[in-house]
Amino acid sequence: MNESTAMHVDAANAEQLRAWDGDQGAFWAERAERFDEGVARYHEHLLAAAAVEPAEHVLDIGCGSGKTTRDAARRASGGTALGVDLSSRMIELAREHAERENLANAHFLQADAQVHAFGDERFDLAVSRHGAMFFGDPLAAFGNIGRAIRPGGRLVLLTWQPLDRNEFISAFRTALAAGRDLPTPPPDAPSPFSLSDPDRVRNLLTSAGFTDVRLRGLTEPMYFGRDVDDAFRFVSEQFAGMVQDLDADTRARALDALRASLADHRTDRGVLYDSAAWLVEATRR
Repeated sequence: MNESTAMHVDAANAEQLRAWDGDQGAFWAERAERFDEGVARYHEHLLAAAAVEPAEHVLDIGCGSGKTTRDAARRASGGTALGVDLSSRMIELAREHAERENLANAHFLQADAQVHAFGDERFDLAVSRHGAMFFGDPLAAFGNIGRAIRPGGRLVLLTWQPLDRNEFISAFRTALAAGRDLPTPPPDAPSPFSLSDPDRVRNLLTSAGFTDVRLRGLTEPMYFGRDVDDAFRFVSEQFAGMVQDLDADTRARALDALRASLADHRTDRGVLYDSAAWLVEATRR
């Protein structure tokens, strides 16, 4: 169920390793089910576009707790699926889930996909569900991933559209800013929005050895909890870093504003916010 090798991390990804193999990765592992629930509607789009065939070998980039890898393994019943991630906690959880589900063809590896030696032309397909936006050197990363895909093989990614098209993150930032001017994440640095510019995505993938690069816009509701209290616990923990340096009164006002926003988005299906993603598809030259 797993591969083992000494992990080599590019210096450009050292900060991401500290986060994902540290507190951030631990939080995602603890709340893995909620994160999967949150993007469930996008997950189905990704699987449909991936169209995994029974004999294919699939690479899942930034696999997290492994749901995409496991679903790919089920479809690739005569092939394999390998999930890679920087987080040792999430890789451990992914392996536990795969063993519980008797998926002997699902494998997991803690690795930096920017530099890991996957082997040339090993995979028919590489996928990523919001896991490919954090590379320190995305051109090198997609070049490395491309070399691991056979000529004519496919790449299918989900990435976020720009910040102003994603109500959930805009609303949380506004509430927790408490009147501060927060910097906008730079479009060319590791962040959830580093692959939000279609022209940048096309240029990166074309330069990395892919062709026929296509982006399709998707909009789906993001789920954050069954009710306001449930959503507040999750969101306030996830974004705790935004208020940790505030004084007690300002922090309380920010958290009150967050709770009010969550209450405004309560529906009979839970707390939902609008969001927008790109479904990116490309072919290995």
